[in-house]
Amino acid sequence: VDENSKNHGGELVASVLKSHDVQEIFVLCGGHISPILVAAEKLGIKIIDTRHEVTTVFAADAVARLRQSIGVAAVTAGPGLTNTITAVKNAQMAESPLLLIGGAAPTLLKGRGALQKALNFYLRCHVSRQFSAAWQPQDITPLPTQIPMPAFEEVDKIVRLISSAKKPVMLIGSQAMLPPVVPKDLVKAVELLGVPVYLGGMARGLLGKENRLQMRQNRKDALRDADLTILAGHII
Repeated sequence: VDENSKNHGGELVASVLKSHDVQEIFVLCGGHISPILVAAEKLGIKIIDTRHEVTTVFAADAVARLRQSIGVAAVTAGPGLTNTITAVKNAQMAESPLLLIGGAAPTLLKGRGALQKALNFYLRCHVSRQFSAAWQPQDITPLPTQIPMPAFEEVDKIVRLISSAKKPVMLIGSQAMLPPVVPKDLVKAVELLGVPVYLGGMARGLLGKENRLQMRQNRKDALRDADLTILAGHII
């Protein structure tokens, strides 16, 4: 941070969001985050207000999944932050690219019983795996992304299993719709395999309305009679 900068914290946050092509922030307005919202709106980032903090995260999660880009939510400190826990856990389990900005008491008031300070302390102590304090030193370099790649032997085995199957069935779930998967490429792969498929969760609608491979009824019977079941994007 440039200590000589004339920009306040809200403007710095807004500029970072703008540089990452964030188009909207879902919020429930509060004094702690107002500088961010004012600065973001000046940069053309749409501010969408909600009636409950948990809704901000659910909405940001939905944007992240549908647009395959980061979804952003901002709430005030204390109870504003604790109200988001259910939606944050839901996004975490779905592996959605989500950024939640929570307000906090001013640094100058640290340890002086500032408004809504106690609940933020509770979060850091008991929900630390989901929340981290922005003022702690962080490595700002991009984290390495490791995409698991199958060994040649594993690919060869799968090819032989699919080639020899007489009644294969494929199940595609929500996780198959997350980055780095490109939905159009997934559709091409499904059509190339030519395997009957059932869609679930966020994968519904992937193949359109009239794709010959998409099955909608009798899934239980199809799974029972199948000699090969392919799971794609399902949490086991």
